[in-house]
Amino acid sequence: MIKKLSIGFTVFALAMLLGKLYYSNEVKEQKINKVMDQINLTLDSQLKLDEMDDLKVALLLSKNMGIVNALENDDEDLGYKILSDITASIEELTGIPIRAQIITKELNVFARSWDDIYVGMPLGDYRIDLEYFKTHKTPRVSIEIGRRLGIKATVPIYKNDVLLGFAEVISFFKPTTDFFSSLGVDLYVLLDVKHTDTAVLMVNNVSVKDYVVSNLNYNYNHIQTLRDINFKELKISKVARLDGKYVFYKTMYDGASTPIGAFVFVLPQKYFDYFRNSEDDISYLINVTRSGLYDVVKREKYKDNEYDAYKASAMEYLKDGIRSEDRQPFLEKSYKKLDKYSKDELIQMMLDTKIVKKIDGKIR
Repeated sequence: MIKKLSIGFTVFALAMLLGKLYYSNEVKEQKINKVMDQINLTLDSQLKLDEMDDLKVALLLSKNMGIVNALENDDEDLGYKILSDITASIEELTGIPIRAQIITKELNVFARSWDDIYVGMPLGDYRIDLEYFKTHKTPRVSIEIGRRLGIKATVPIYKNDVLLGFAEVISFFKPTTDFFSSLGVDLYVLLDVKHTDTAVLMVNNVSVKDYVVSNLNYNYNHIQTLRDINFKELKISKVARLDGKYVFYKTMYDGASTPIGAFVFVLPQKYFDYFRNSEDDISYLINVTRSGLYDVVKREKYKDNEYDAYKASAMEYLKDGIRSEDRQPFLEKSYKKLDKYSKDELIQMMLDTKIVKKIDGKIR
């Protein structure tokens, strides 16, 4: 009898242990997938911010009459002086280096902010993206392959409805790489090696399997880990674990939606716990700002009624990030949701969101 009880207890304990291990693995898998989703969504948000920053500068350059007149009169020396002066002032006052160039309508270099050596150099052979302007008058900003891979914000320059050329600002993923590094995540922007026939300035870049690393401020410490990864499997599974690190994969596309490489992230295990398991719709990276989070959710998840699916507590979290033009509809939705809460629930909500400012009056 004791032997049977012992066997029964052993089987039961083993079953409980296996169940616990299974549940633990399931929870961990769910968290890994959530973290991967969080990283991908944050990448989209950061790249959009970088693109908009570049586009703003390109738009201003396209409207600068000194540059417009220099382009119209083929005064390359004046164009270079004006352009380099503007970008040098921006860097001096903001600490942000700007790489900008003016391109003629024939797709030749007219002026570059960083040198005056390649004036007249034709770009058409390796800038297929510029063919967009044969049929469009609107600006274009996207990830493109030139002599280097980068974000290119290109704005056509017109005078009296006549196309004179283009103002372009180029960046190389530095802000996005730095942002992820501050979260403990290392980003690698990988260009498929087959494109180095066009990206001639990248032929000597560090290589990882069939890719070359495009962002210059990457963390070299994980390069060997990436070289040991099976990229064919990673491309399918989107996540791998090696050397105590999680590696995530996201396909990179150019402005024509053609796959040209990958964004690869390395997250060491010691930073993995900094990412929280979310129970609601709005809990992404804990370090993402409220305004940035609001922009991501509005753009990616909800087209018309972006506030309908939020709890009142979630809207309380987002309120400080609402742009002025969106504040009124946001407040109207918030008031309707708050009307359904009791006094005690409202007080609890304020405590949970750590409101520290003084509130006069009574909650009715």
